[in-house]
Amino acid sequence: MPSPDHIVAETPLDFAREWIEFTDPADATHRVRADLTWLCSRWTCIFGRGCHGVEPGRPDDGCCSHGAFFSDKADEKRVRRIAAELTPEDWQYAPAAKGKGKKLDVVERDSVGDEENRLRTRRIDGACIYLNRPGFAGGEGCALHALALRTGRHPLETKPEVCWQLPVRREQEWVQRPDETKVLLSTVGEFDRRGWGEGGHDLHWWCTSSPEAHVGAEAMYVSYGPELIALIGEAAYDELARVCADRLKLGLVAVHPATAAAAAAGQISNL
Repeated sequence: MPSPDHIVAETPLDFAREWIEFTDPADATHRVRADLTWLCSRWTCIFGRGCHGVEPGRPDDGCCSHGAFFSDKADEKRVRRIAAELTPEDWQYAPAAKGKGKKLDVVERDSVGDEENRLRTRRIDGACIYLNRPGFAGGEGCALHALALRTGRHPLETKPEVCWQLPVRREQEWVQRPDETKVLLSTVGEFDRRGWGEGGHDLHWWCTSSPEAHVGAEAMYVSYGPELIALIGEAAYDELARVCADRLKLGLVAVHPATAAAAAAGQISNL
């Protein structure tokens, strides 16, 4: 295995991909367009297991260095409500989060770029306020994630939406077809460096293009099943899983290059 300071070169962003498009069995007006190259890859989160972090010299932050942008007010309120369940034993920065009255001081406004005035989790000591740092007696990592595991919930129930969706990118738009019928098209693919905008190219490291993170024991559409169900619905996911499984049996024409590199290095098998 590489040393903690050694970063294996990321694979290029542009390469051939296989896509599938199908109708949601539960809704004839919903079409799903999915990147099979990404969803059949072996990507897995390696936070705490070799993650280099998005900022130089801060590998223990993972992708939490910049805080988490909330998708909307409901997302913020849900996370704030969940955070009220945390205690100082669970959450390193619980004392710092105490605001006026009962409202936690856990949100700030972005002040630069296209995201100006958008709300995100407050940052403290260089990273998200919910991130427990190494050495904390209650355990390192996201306090909201740990809360979910401790209470029998899935982390997508407790974390900001952007946190549990990454590194999947879902885009939705209503499309009018030539016969003037309309369908909601959900495109599900990889949230690569470009997903962050211009600043994505400046990240110290990003996992989706890194062979170091393509070491999962199973294909991503399986390991990320609950998140994909939340994004496109259970019936659509079942169809997606069927298609992915069939495609893998036949053999992908366009294997994700990071997965291929991991396989070539002997990090995974049975592609």
